[in-house]
Amino acid sequence: MRLTTSLLALASVAYAQINGTNGIGSTPSQRYVVSSTQAFLVIQAAANEAASIGVPQNIAVVDPAGLLVAFYRMDNAYIGSIDISQKKARTAVLFNGLTSAGLYNASQPGGSLYGIEETNGGLVVFGGG
Repeated sequence: MRLTTSLLALASVAYAQINGTNGIGSTPSQRYVVSSTQAFLVIQAAANEAASIGVPQNIAVVDPAGLLVAFYRMDNAYIGSIDISQKKARTAVLFNGLTSAGLYNASQPGGSLYGIEETNGGLVVFGGG
C-alpha cells in the first residue's frame, strides 16, 4: 500500500504538469530536494510491493536534477536492470514526470524524438518497472 501512496504522489506531479507547471518549480531555487529519509521511505515501499508480488527489483530514487539519491538492489534482482532502473528514474524526472513509455513512440525511427535515448548520458524509452 505504501507504493500506492508513492504513486499517488507521482500522480500529483502529473496533475501539476497538465495544469501548466512542471510540478517541481520553475527555477532551481524553487525546486525541492529529495532527502535521504524520503528516498529510504520510497525504497521501503517499493521493496515491500516487489516482495508482495514475488518479483525482486532494483530500485533507484533520483532528485529533481536526475542525480541518484538512493539505490537498493533486492536479492536476486536482475543485474542488467541496475543501470536500467537508474536511467528510467532519471528519464522520468528529466521529462517532468513523463513515463519512459511516454517517449517510446516519438523515439522510434521517423519519430520526432528519434535518438533521444542517446542524450543526457543515456535514457530509457520503454515502459515497465
